[in-house]
Amino acid sequence: MRLLHTSDWHLGRSFHRENMIEAQAAFIDHLVAAITAERIDVVCVAGDLYDRALPSVEAVRLFGEALGRIRDTGARAVLTSGNHDSMVRLGYATDLIDASGVHVRSSLEGIGTPVLIEDEHGPVAFYGIPYLEPEIARHHWGLTERGHPAVLGRAMDLVRADLAARPEGTRSVVLAHAFVSGGEPSDSERDISVGGASHVPVSLFDGVDYVALGHLHGRQAITDRVRYSGSPLAYSFSEEHHVKGYWIVDLDASGLAGAAFAEAPVPRPIARISGRIDDLLTGDRWAAYSGHRLQITLTDPVRPAFPMDRLRERFPHALTLDFAPEDPPEEDGRTWAERTADRSETDLVLDFVDWARGAPAGADEERLVRTAFEEIRTREATR
Repeated sequence: MRLLHTSDWHLGRSFHRENMIEAQAAFIDHLVAAITAERIDVVCVAGDLYDRALPSVEAVRLFGEALGRIRDTGARAVLTSGNHDSMVRLGYATDLIDASGVHVRSSLEGIGTPVLIEDEHGPVAFYGIPYLEPEIARHHWGLTERGHPAVLGRAMDLVRADLAARPEGTRSVVLAHAFVSGGEPSDSERDISVGGASHVPVSLFDGVDYVALGHLHGRQAITDRVRYSGSPLAYSFSEEHHVKGYWIVDLDASGLAGAAFAEAPVPRPIARISGRIDDLLTGDRWAAYSGHRLQITLTDPVRPAFPMDRLRERFPHALTLDFAPEDPPEEDGRTWAERTADRSETDLVLDFVDWARGAPAGADEERLVRTAFEEIRTREATR
């Protein structure tokens, strides 16, 4: 049996306010083509299908189209909810759509009850473990211990108990959405530490043939059997050097036979660049970044005027701008009160203009500021 392990689609997500739906649709196009080309039997999607519990209309439409196209290839699909998804909403009508070969596992009650899919060697049991909110799952199972290790440990106990009752040699795949110790996070994952310890030991997954993990956005193999596919697209600049894609996993008669990572196309690469504005605007070495989504850090000693407007003439997809002078002025050790003791209100405003713009206010601007304060003082005196 050949599996495709993916996760963290985050349909409907934006990247620094830039809509990603077209890039996500392009990934779905690639995924459907890969399912056919690689002769995939089962697509496993380990959570965070949407980016929020109430997804946009266009995200829901894309998700529905994706499931239909996957089934049109002849492959089956097993999906779980992640911490960005609504467990209840995603679990709606799952009993009905099971008949189509799309199996969404998004409830506490369904943990330990597998989706059984046959190949020439017999059944493979797919156990979907949705993201477990620690306090909700703890009360559901009557646990005294708090945190992710406790609730995910209970979920895996249910999986192993069911597997032990099946014929010897039954192969097993677990889909889970969690932060496993040893994994490398990025800036785009939502913190899941609320409700107890967020990390879980990899040993919790002992006893199954393959574990398809979601939550962390970088691909990684915690062990040969326990892997993160990562997100198919970059959702933060910390993912600048990530290679995006999915795992293709083969099961033979005895279990895991191998796993290989397949890269997905990058619709628009991301990068972080820094330098002085004149060099960024004219230097030949920066020409390669004109089509990137960019985080730019300016190192000019004085903040340039209208920097983002100027930068976007060469880099139309520049999204964020920071200012880190190469030779910053020495820190003034005086308190704020000490530094402003001999400065009038007008002087403070003009100081701010000089700092923010990198150039002092002109004569007309200075006259406007002084006139404004005179009017304020006159108004206060006549009350």
